[in-house]
Amino acid sequence: MRKIVFIIVSFSYFFGICQDKYPKDYFQSPLNIPIILSGSFGELRNNHFHSGLDIKTQRKEGLEVFAAAEGYISRIKVSQFGYGKSIYITHPNGFTTVYAHLSKFAPKIEAYVKSVQYKNECYEIEESRFKEDIFPIQKGELIAFSGDTGGSGGPHLHFEIRDTESEKVINPLFFGIVTNDSIPPIFQSVKVYTLDDNSHINHQNNSFQLNVKKLIDGNYITDKITANNAIGFGVEVFDKGNDAYNKLGIQRLEMLVNGKRFYHHDLETFSFDESKYINLHIDYEHFKNYKTRFQKTFIDSINTLSTYKELIDFGKIQIKKDLNYTISIIAKDFYGNESTLKIPVIGKETKALLTKQIDTTSFKITAKKFNKFTLDGVTIAFPKNTFYKDTYLDFKVEDEIAKIHPQTIPLDDHFTLTFDVSKYTEQEKKQLYIANIDYPKYPRYQYTRKKDSIFFTTTKYLGNYTLATDNQIPKINLLYIKDGQWISNSETLKVKISDIGSGIDTFRATLNDEWILMEYNHKTGILTYDFTDKVLVGSKHLFKIVVYDNVGNTNELSATFFKKQVN
Repeated sequence: MRKIVFIIVSFSYFFGICQDKYPKDYFQSPLNIPIILSGSFGELRNNHFHSGLDIKTQRKEGLEVFAAAEGYISRIKVSQFGYGKSIYITHPNGFTTVYAHLSKFAPKIEAYVKSVQYKNECYEIEESRFKEDIFPIQKGELIAFSGDTGGSGGPHLHFEIRDTESEKVINPLFFGIVTNDSIPPIFQSVKVYTLDDNSHINHQNNSFQLNVKKLIDGNYITDKITANNAIGFGVEVFDKGNDAYNKLGIQRLEMLVNGKRFYHHDLETFSFDESKYINLHIDYEHFKNYKTRFQKTFIDSINTLSTYKELIDFGKIQIKKDLNYTISIIAKDFYGNESTLKIPVIGKETKALLTKQIDTTSFKITAKKFNKFTLDGVTIAFPKNTFYKDTYLDFKVEDEIAKIHPQTIPLDDHFTLTFDVSKYTEQEKKQLYIANIDYPKYPRYQYTRKKDSIFFTTTKYLGNYTLATDNQIPKINLLYIKDGQWISNSETLKVKISDIGSGIDTFRATLNDEWILMEYNHKTGILTYDFTDKVLVGSKHLFKIVVYDNVGNTNELSATFFKKQVN
C-alpha cells in the first residue's frame, strides 16, 4: 500500500511542478466561445508535432479573436501557405502568443498591413521589427478575425504559447486554457517489432500487428506472444474531447516491463528544430504505406527528441527464455485520463519460420559521407547526414522516370536531383520542368533551376521524378461580372485562375494601371480584390490581370466595368 501511495503522490508532485511553472490566470481564451479542439498540442502531423491548439470556430470564419494578455505585437506575417495571416504578441511575463489562419486583422493592424502590401506590391509580408510602442495591446483587445488562410484544412484558430527567449512551444492547457475532456485515450492497434537478426516473435523475425481487445474496465489486452532477444512495440492511439468527434493527440505515453518503466514520452514542450524527429518517433515506413501512425515505444540512438524521459536501453526489451513478461503501455491525456494496454509475453527460444528480407542494392548509402550516383542522365547527390543511418538505395531510370526508392525512408536534409537536358531544343527546354509523379494523375511541380544542359531541383522526399512538359497557358475567368457591366453595389472583384500543367507561379493585377492587392485562395483558385482599398475616380474603370505559370506560359485578361465611389 505504501508503494502505491508513493506512486500517486509522485505523479501528483510531478504534475504540480509542471502546473507551477506556468501562470494559470494570466492568459484568457482568445475566443469568446467554449474551447472545443479539432487539434491538440503535440498531435502527430506530417513531418512535425502540432505546435499549438486548433480551436473550432463553429465551422465559420470571422469570429472575433482577442489578445490573451497584455503585451505588444512583435511580428505580423501574411503567407499564402503555412500559418496564413498570423499575429505574434510578446508579453512581459516571458511568453509569446501566436494566432494563425486569420481571415483579417483588427482595423488599425489591417490598415498597416495593407500599407506594407501596397508599398511592396506583394501579398506576402513578414514584419518582425516592431518595438513595444508601435502596437501595444491590452488583454482582451480585439486583434483579428478567425479564418481559413494558409495551410488550414478548414475554418479554425491555431493558438500557440511560446517561451519568448528559447522559442520553445508549450502546451497552452498548462496556462489554464480549459477544454472539456473526461474521455481516456483509445488504443486502436499495436505492432510488435524484432530489433535484431536473432529476435523471434511467434516464430517470425518480422514486425506485425497484434489483435487488441477492449476489456470491461475500459483497458485493453492482446493475445499472448512468444519471443526471445530484443523486441519493441508501437501503438496507434488517440484521444478525444467530450464535445467533438475529432481524433486528438495524447499527452504522455509510457511503457512498463513487469512494473518497471522502460519508456516515457511527455509532450509538455518542444522546440521547432527537433519537431522533424517525429519521422523517427513513428513507424515511418508503415505510415507511408498505410497512412496510419504507430508511435514506437523504443527509439534509435540518433533520435534526440527532448520529450523522452528516463529510458532504459532506449525502450528495447530483452526477452529471455523461460521467463514471463507483462508489457503495460499507458496512454494519458492532459487531464490525467488514461488507458492501459497489456501485452503478455512468454520467453521462448525458437527458430524463425519467417525472416526479414535482406536489403542489398548496388547503391549503398553511407550516412556520414557525401553520396552521389548517376544513371542514364540522372544524378542524385546526398550531402552527408541526409540519411539517419546507412542503407541500400533502390535507384533506376525507366521510361525517362527516375525511381529513387519508395518514400519509406525519412530524410534529415534535402538532396539534389539533376537531369541532363542536352537532347532537347531551346524551345522545348522553356516548357520543361521537373515533376514528382508518385501520383501520376497529379504531377507535382518541383522548383526547377535551369542551367545550360542540366535542370536540377532539391527535395527532401524520395520517390519518382521525371521531366514534364507544360505548353498550356493558365486560365482566367471573371466571376459574377461581365465586361462592360455596371457593378455599383459590388464590394469585391473576383477572378478564378488555374493551370493544368506546372501550376500557377505568380500574377499581377492592376486597376486603372495601378497595382491592386488580390488575395489568392489557393484551395479554390479565387482571387479577390476589396474595393475599399482604393478611392475610385470617375465611373469607368479598366481591370487587367496577367497570370504566369511555373514555366513562363502567360495569359492576360482585361475588362472594363462601371462603378461610382460609394461614400
